[in-house]
Amino acid sequence: MIRLGDGRALVLTVDFFTPICDDPEVYGAIAVANALSDVWAMGGEPVAAMNITCWPRDLLPIEVLEAILRGAAAACTRAGVMVVGGHTVADAELKFGLSVTGLVEEDRVWRNTGARPDDVLVLTKPLGTGVISTAVKRDECPEEAEDAAILSMLELNRAARDAARDLEVHACTDVTGNGLAGHAWEMARASGVRFAFEAAALPLLPFAEALAEAGHNPGGAASNRAFVEGHATVGSIPPGREALFFDPQTSGGLLFALPPGAAALLLGRTRGWAIGRVTAGPASLHLGQGRA
Repeated sequence: MIRLGDGRALVLTVDFFTPICDDPEVYGAIAVANALSDVWAMGGEPVAAMNITCWPRDLLPIEVLEAILRGAAAACTRAGVMVVGGHTVADAELKFGLSVTGLVEEDRVWRNTGARPDDVLVLTKPLGTGVISTAVKRDECPEEAEDAAILSMLELNRAARDAARDLEVHACTDVTGNGLAGHAWEMARASGVRFAFEAAALPLLPFAEALAEAGHNPGGAASNRAFVEGHATVGSIPPGREALFFDPQTSGGLLFALPPGAAALLLGRTRGWAIGRVTAGPASLHLGQGRA
């Protein structure tokens, strides 16, 4: 974050990844939703973006790249963001994403620190994009699950940001590659508090739990478990639901920590789920059957 001296600050972020679906236009649009989310998670407004492409020119026709850029441009237009350029390099594997510049008011910045005891934890998108994407790659995913995951990843977090803009938000982060557990641990550690999640309250995409139980867990899930090792406890819950606690997300929702009254207002304004509570430290996570 760079202060401009007029009460505003610049927010700068970058994110790119390998294809998450077979449709290149949809892939480009998901990459936009994912990259812009970092700015919305700070309460800011993305204003400009530059495309970043790693292109396997000997493997794919140029029409695929044109479709990716077309999908990304349409998503940026929908979000009110101007594409001002980009950069492409030759690579053995396709990757696409964006660097994003946004603006935020200094006295209204949301950070991933500041959660307080008695706060409610609210999540604005269901979990499961990681296991569903893995099952798709193995040709073992129900079409309903794939369609639901794509719609979720395409959804912009702008609506959730707008719904919470005038509320008392103590902390916020977007849930992406580190999974719910990893991003929650970063917030809990920075805030010096304990996050207690209710397993039954976690929102899940269709078939996600069954696919996780069937073993369609991406490699990143193991890294996420390792990241929180020694800081997270899990009660007696179904293994598929436990797996989704660590599932790496693409273009996931926002995780808010805010007072009960503000949480009720937020849930009345936008789609979201109350999934747990903040309690006094030491900094840690717990996923259990009920409130812990």
